[in-house]
Amino acid sequence: MSGQGSETSGAQPISFGPFLLDRRLAVGGSAEVYIARPKMGEHPAPCFVVKRLLMQDGRDSAYEALEREAELHQAVRHPNVVTVFGAGQVDGESYLAMEYVEGVDLYRLLRRAEAEQRRIPPELAAHVVLSVAEALVAVHSATDNYGFPLGLVHRDVTPSNVYLSIQGDVKLGDFGIARVTEPRARPAQPTVGLRGKFGYLSPEQIAGEPFDNRADLFALAVILGEMLIGERVFPGSGQLAVLLAIRDGNIEPLRKHESELPPRLFQICTKGLSLNPATRFANATEFAESLIPQIQSSRADQTRELATWVRWAADSTQLAERLQGQIRDSVERMRAVKAINFASDPTSLIEVKEPDPAPITDRVPTKVRYADGRGMADIALARLIEMIVVGDIRGDDEVALMGEDFHPVREIESLAKHLLPSSTATTGRLFEVGVPDYQASIRDMPMLQILARLRSNVETGALFVERRDRTGLPRRKEIYLYNGRLLHVASTERDELLGEYLVRRGALNRKELDAALLRLSEEGARLGDTLVAMELVSAVDVFRAIRDQGRDRVAALCAWSRGTATFYRGTAPNRVEFPLDLDLASPMMAGAFVATQGDPRTLMPSGGARVALGPRAPAMASKRERGTAPVALLHLQRLATMGRTVDECVADIVATPPPRGTRSITDREACAALHVGKVLGWVSY
Repeated sequence: MSGQGSETSGAQPISFGPFLLDRRLAVGGSAEVYIARPKMGEHPAPCFVVKRLLMQDGRDSAYEALEREAELHQAVRHPNVVTVFGAGQVDGESYLAMEYVEGVDLYRLLRRAEAEQRRIPPELAAHVVLSVAEALVAVHSATDNYGFPLGLVHRDVTPSNVYLSIQGDVKLGDFGIARVTEPRARPAQPTVGLRGKFGYLSPEQIAGEPFDNRADLFALAVILGEMLIGERVFPGSGQLAVLLAIRDGNIEPLRKHESELPPRLFQICTKGLSLNPATRFANATEFAESLIPQIQSSRADQTRELATWVRWAADSTQLAERLQGQIRDSVERMRAVKAINFASDPTSLIEVKEPDPAPITDRVPTKVRYADGRGMADIALARLIEMIVVGDIRGDDEVALMGEDFHPVREIESLAKHLLPSSTATTGRLFEVGVPDYQASIRDMPMLQILARLRSNVETGALFVERRDRTGLPRRKEIYLYNGRLLHVASTERDELLGEYLVRRGALNRKELDAALLRLSEEGARLGDTLVAMELVSAVDVFRAIRDQGRDRVAALCAWSRGTATFYRGTAPNRVEFPLDLDLASPMMAGAFVATQGDPRTLMPSGGARVALGPRAPAMASKRERGTAPVALLHLQRLATMGRTVDECVADIVATPPPRGTRSITDREACAALHVGKVLGWVSY
């Protein structure tokens, strides 16, 4: 195990059976990891790591799992594999004792390189991956006590399990989910559910098919690709989108950088990422042998260079100093716009003014509230930043920055960008990947009806909407919902990017956008932050534009007359910089305009049709059903019982005085509201 200090220096060691736990390195959902030493003597090591389970139930099975992990580690003896000394229990709490690798894991190195805009040299990337491949040779050829092959598959070859020491050593660890094929048994069948981190799963694992050691080699090829290009190999803004990219062999980010990479390394990477296991490397030895010619200098030279990189990544002082200014700016912005409330019309905003707070200084206390209930107070700003950088504070933990209210770290822009990306998050149990919970043809069921169904069922998950344009190229949008509300919309269409959207709205001109994009490429910041920093657009305007942009991305789909909509229940996006939390009725209203080219009056029946209660009218009495729908739509609860004609209802909505601070409703909006109300089942006519 690798790590840097995460607990406050000077803390008293914790007595745990025969050990003294000196410093906690990390905490996860089921275990915490400490640097430890024996209470007496120096066996098994003067400094090692203890992995201590947090689970309260199922202790026997938990201990058995740790004992099995220890046995598998001990069956694999290799300098590039973390040494495990054994498993045990202290007062019913299970633990695993293992070698301490002083340094960082590969994920930390990649994250730091990305934050500092540094690219790992290709030869060094080849050296690290070669070292892991050599470890996998030992893993895959491990035998039991009788000399029979174990058929061991690691199944979790990811950057967070590749440990790099300050001396330049490379070690593979964590056999917690490794799979063993029993000697002389029939070939292993697919494991129920997915295990491992979804960004590194092989296509056969995703498909639920039998897999072997070549799944580990696929994951290693993903690591090689990430080291070469400094970003994820498989595109997609959500977990399922990444899984589908793996299933389809979509490695566009890697191909985009092909001209920058050594040709042979690119070929090695793409071969390792082949969809068909038969066309990948047959074994770890073959993978390793392909990498050896790509390292021109000696392995000793590469080890020394890696040690330099590890020491740099382990030292968070410089990064902390750089982030301090960003956090100060973030707090100032939070104070400038403390609370922004949307009126029923999503294009209007109310800014709540508050008294000027105390000036920001390091002396103002900063607090941390961990997700498990623990807390820390009076933390210096520099110390807080270091805890974020080393991973002691996670996205779900909350911080109160310099006297402000508590907010989850993932919601604070200056900090969230340095959190563990969800491409390395462990999957849950995902069965029958590729089989949706719901699918419809837009030709048979228009998008408004699909959105109404999702809203009415209070769905949480991902909706993929796809079609081919006139040139045959695919067009696709990913819509993520949470409890029937719009959380996030991902689109790669140029005219739907934030900068283009602001230009169309007149908030920005083309010259200003080009200047902002140039600065963006130089500094690696986010476009919204850059526009605000350049004083081209106010923070409130960016806030409004991002929200309206999400609404309009969904609304644009209502103009599609063909294509497919596929819904996967329970699927979440990657880290969302700006959760929209928008009532689906809002893009549905906008979609009625898009579907009719701006004139929803064409949707209205002629001949004096009367408005009546619809099949879901009783639900309108509930606050949940009404949600935060636009005002024009909420009028239908009153009008549906009055027996008026469509024209009379439209006139009534237009004549009703608008809520304070909002504009009057037009007859076109009133027509859109009636149509959306009918699709939702609130009214009929």
